[in-house]
Amino acid sequence: MPEPTLETTFAGLKCINPFWLASAPPTNCGEQVMRAFDAGWGGAVWKTIGEPITNVSSRYSSIDWEGRRMMGLNNIELISDRPTEVNLKEIAEVKRRYPKHVVIASLMVESRRETWHDIVQRAEDAGADGLELNFGCPHGMSERGMGSAVGQVPEYTEQITSWVKEKARTPVVVKLTPNVADIRMPARAAKRAGADALSAINTINSITGIDLDTFQPNPNVDGRSSHGGYCGPAVKPIALNMVQQVMSDAAAALPLSGIGGIASWRDAVEFILLGCTTVQVCTAVMHFGYRVVEDMQDGLLAWMKENGFARIEDFRGLSLPNVVDWKHLNLNYQIVARIHEELCIGCQLCYTACWDGAHQCIHLDRASPAPDTTRTPAMVRAESARRITATPIPKLDTSGIGSLNGPTPLERIPRVDEHHCVGCNLCALVCPVENCITMERIENGLAPQTWEERSAAGMVPDGAQQPMSTNG
Repeated sequence: MPEPTLETTFAGLKCINPFWLASAPPTNCGEQVMRAFDAGWGGAVWKTIGEPITNVSSRYSSIDWEGRRMMGLNNIELISDRPTEVNLKEIAEVKRRYPKHVVIASLMVESRRETWHDIVQRAEDAGADGLELNFGCPHGMSERGMGSAVGQVPEYTEQITSWVKEKARTPVVVKLTPNVADIRMPARAAKRAGADALSAINTINSITGIDLDTFQPNPNVDGRSSHGGYCGPAVKPIALNMVQQVMSDAAAALPLSGIGGIASWRDAVEFILLGCTTVQVCTAVMHFGYRVVEDMQDGLLAWMKENGFARIEDFRGLSLPNVVDWKHLNLNYQIVARIHEELCIGCQLCYTACWDGAHQCIHLDRASPAPDTTRTPAMVRAESARRITATPIPKLDTSGIGSLNGPTPLERIPRVDEHHCVGCNLCALVCPVENCITMERIENGLAPQTWEERSAAGMVPDGAQQPMSTNG
């Protein structure tokens, strides 16, 4: 089998790899973008260009979690505060020096046909390979009738996209806002207007926290703040869901550049498995720098080789058929929790979680066997000496000599009532020891059956098929 390649094609644009920088502070100027390309990024979406703005001084705040900094990042920064002509001049220089890398101009201007035609012409004349229409920014610009104020109204999305397509010679990418009830609606509108591709998701409306001493929200701008755009690892599940929604809808699906919490090659693979052709990264670069792309490239290539994939297209979208409406899930599939005694540390978190947060299927009713009366004092002293002279490193000590307390007493090891276990996974999720609790399938002899099939067979109680009424 030939060595795998990361080269791909997005909306007709040849890409040396699928890793792009998202339109954000890491793509604020040409010098940054060129350093990023030197580090290994295959493309960059320029920080959004439009009419000059003034940014506030305090711009970012974050959510930290269990010792991890910037699990979620909030920003109230607006589009580029640099003159349009400076940005376009630097785009031209970057393309002159890096002709094989993809440079996308992100654009946001007022909702007038002639204004959009003008910025499109200027961006393409500067050498941009494509245009990203920023219909997603949720703060500041939306108050001026731009950004998410456009993306939240499918009619506006369709209208402005059609204006851009009247003038554009390069691929037009519509960036979708997640701050909507159904992301498929603006995606369909963009497709109807002739968009060549989509990018999703933009940031999510948020307030990250309040200072309990001063009562001021973060980030603090002279005692006040505003809702901002939330991004980072915390938003990845939301982004994956919305990517799947778009790519599973024939009326909405277009080549898609995935955005939202991507910080590793594993994250990138998940987005590609749900149909993305490229991925865009912001927060990880703001946190760790441009060189994070090195691990992304190495990890993706190794994974592709291990799984027999030669190209991105070989596995793009493979997970889409596995995401279905709930009514299509097999109701007769059954798993139960199994606690592996040799790994259990007796913390009993699974017991607490099951009783207080789940289905009361884990119990503390076990007893240790009677003590070993055959052990002599000399045997006890020898065993103690071995333990005292061994430095306890539990993760490395497979013999048990270095453990402080020996095997976990049986009375501290919970028991699963498999007859009542519903297989919810909660115990395995809270367990701090990897593989101590595994979820294992039980063969119950029942043929697969979905809710839809039960309904069709008349096996559903009266009223259960009817939608819930919202009338009083």
